[in-house]
Amino acid sequence: MTVKLSREVPIEPAHAALLFVDVQKYNCSWEGGEYAELTAAEKERRFGYFFRVFRDSALPNMVRLQQACRRGGIEVTYTVVENLTLDGRDRSLDYKISGFSVPKGSPDAAMVDELAPVGDEIVFPKTSSSVFISTNIDYVLRNLGVRYLIIAGCLTDQCVDSAVRDACDLGYLVTVPTDAVVTQSAERHEWSLKNNRGYCRQVTTAALLEEIERLTGAGAARAAAR
Repeated sequence: MTVKLSREVPIEPAHAALLFVDVQKYNCSWEGGEYAELTAAEKERRFGYFFRVFRDSALPNMVRLQQACRRGGIEVTYTVVENLTLDGRDRSLDYKISGFSVPKGSPDAAMVDELAPVGDEIVFPKTSSSVFISTNIDYVLRNLGVRYLIIAGCLTDQCVDSAVRDACDLGYLVTVPTDAVVTQSAERHEWSLKNNRGYCRQVTTAALLEEIERLTGAGAARAAAR
């Protein structure tokens, strides 16, 4: 009998992980280092859309996913742009050309306060667009028994997209919550989701939260605690 394969399948919580991509102070804080050379007016003109969507919808959805995964016993992991050196000599050529540099141990490397890791949640510092290129995340996820990967964060059409494609090629079943990822314009966001739809399952945060709570029993436990 031939088994029909599909990426449109629910996660298996015992073999799943949530990965937040680049939701850090360097690029997700108004005062972040990525914008240090820009005036307030220039930041608003170039990045106003990003910050509005991030603050009003994407970040709150990421927080909900983080909380649901913690309640359900699903691994929560993070990747941030952070050099392994103080002067950034270890960065990829692309990052050097682009001017992305977050010194080792810099406050810019920290996740935004709302998504700060707790306990021994794993953070992978990276110096390339794809976390799978410049870190040992694949090795670690396989050690954890992860086969299902939920990817959220920014930017939809850059580091998120790179992580999605590489994860799929490495054999993970990837789910992208479409309203928990964000980039610098609505057009870029929509085009990116259209382009990587053939690689991953795309669902809303609300639908994914319902799935997580149904599969882990976290929703029932929360209701009982009220």
